[in-house]
Amino acid sequence: MTADMPLGNDPLSIRRRIEMMEKVLERSFVIPGINRPVGLDGIIGLVPVVGDVISMAMGAYIVWEARNLGLPKWKLLRMAGNVAFDSAVGAVPVAGDLFDFMFRSNTRNLRIIKKHLDKHHPADRIIEQ
Repeated sequence: MTADMPLGNDPLSIRRRIEMMEKVLERSFVIPGINRPVGLDGIIGLVPVVGDVISMAMGAYIVWEARNLGLPKWKLLRMAGNVAFDSAVGAVPVAGDLFDFMFRSNTRNLRIIKKHLDKHHPADRIIEQ
């Protein structure tokens, strides 16, 4: 992926924005020694209250972009449920922070969006390596 964020409203631009956001939130860098990718979602979740609110807002952005793609309401509710569940459990001190590193709501939501786009916009399908 390039460093430039696509600004268009076409499905391919929205897909790339969502993929970039998911990568930043879930897989920005690898923790040395355990070789586990982490992102901003887990890191800012360590900050009590404010970190969880920011993390939830960034997850809600992905749901908003999915709404712009025209996903059905039941898929949007499922995605919102993923974000809400991640935020609710992530708000628990210590155990919630560990949970944030394991439960990747944004990755789950990206998977829902990709399935929808591959079915309804096959011309924008990206072959992953």
